[in-house]
Amino acid sequence: MALLSDFGTGPYVGQMRLLLAAARPSLSVIDLISNLVPFRPDLAAYLLPGLVRDLPARTLYVCVVDPGVGSERGVLAVRIGKDWFLAPDNGLLSVLVQRQRGAARAWRIHWRPCGMSATFHGRDLFIPLAVQISNGVLPGAVAIDPTEMQGADWPAAAAKVCYIDHYGNSLSGLVAAEIPADAVVHVAGASVRGARTFSDVVPGTAFWYENAFGLLEIAVNQGRADQTLGLRPGDPITFTT
Repeated sequence: MALLSDFGTGPYVGQMRLLLAAARPSLSVIDLISNLVPFRPDLAAYLLPGLVRDLPARTLYVCVVDPGVGSERGVLAVRIGKDWFLAPDNGLLSVLVQRQRGAARAWRIHWRPCGMSATFHGRDLFIPLAVQISNGVLPGAVAIDPTEMQGADWPAAAAKVCYIDHYGNSLSGLVAAEIPADAVVHVAGASVRGARTFSDVVPGTAFWYENAFGLLEIAVNQGRADQTLGLRPGDPITFTT
């Protein structure tokens, strides 16, 4: 099982892991990422396909970026091949499903526990659901057409900064292979050219490249692109050739 969230440091992921350990002690649980941009499923959605690319099959991904927690927003379970994805119905899974070209199956989950807080459904709703799914049970599930999911009409790529990593590198929602290699990328008033990797440019130079997830990423060799270029999540990106 893999956990993906915007919970950051603190007690939240730890509580989820402890509940999983008590319910399924033999289950491996990996914190895949816990610092997605807070409250922005619209940005996280474009990272998700790259984050799970080439990872082990038969994984259940518990994905929680949930600004609508406590509201009437829905809950989704999606199966793609041998993998399962569990998330709020707020667009978080939409891009992943779009790129499957009809190979994904989706269910709306109506089951709820007898008691849960209004503000921490990651622990009180998604973890109990994940335990049941890992046991082969899909409780209170109604199959839906994936086009009924929130975000089903979102574009296939997002020309914006979607995440800034530990090094200050800025990951976009653009598939790098779809951008011409000679393109000049424009973001936050800066213009940067492409390179294959960090050592292809001198230290301190900003450039864009295809990262390990297949996305266009903006970096500074031995520096921080977010500070050098003044980048923030959500900043729009354009390019010229």
